[in-house]
Amino acid sequence: MKSLFTLLLFTVSFIFASFSTSQSGIDDIINALRSGNASGISRYIDENVEISLPDKSDNYSKAQAGIILKDFFNNNSIKSFELKHKGDQGGRQFCIGTLHTKTGSYRTTVFMKPKADKQVMGEIRFQPLN
Repeated sequence: MKSLFTLLLFTVSFIFASFSTSQSGIDDIINALRSGNASGISRYIDENVEISLPDKSDNYSKAQAGIILKDFFNNNSIKSFELKHKGDQGGRQFCIGTLHTKTGSYRTTVFMKPKADKQVMGEIRFQPLN
């Protein structure tokens, strides 16, 4: 009876842990955007990621992407990130918001995809708002 209870407790804990971490990747990226934390975002970058900036857009390796994001945040001191929408479609997470910086505001879109039981970032876009 004791082992059955332990097994049941373990199973229920595992199920709740699965649900609670299902949005953690996108939530961590949102928090990193709010503080301009490039290394916080870099933890979720896939082996290659598409980055769209106002002056360039390309596919970058994980190492290159970290440097590009750090440079973007350093050159555009982050004031805040205002989340507009967050969702999950077919196991893929995404968020849309406005990144407010000292140099202007950017419509920011992040696309995540499942890979090896976790979410990784496949694309991030920064489009200037006029």
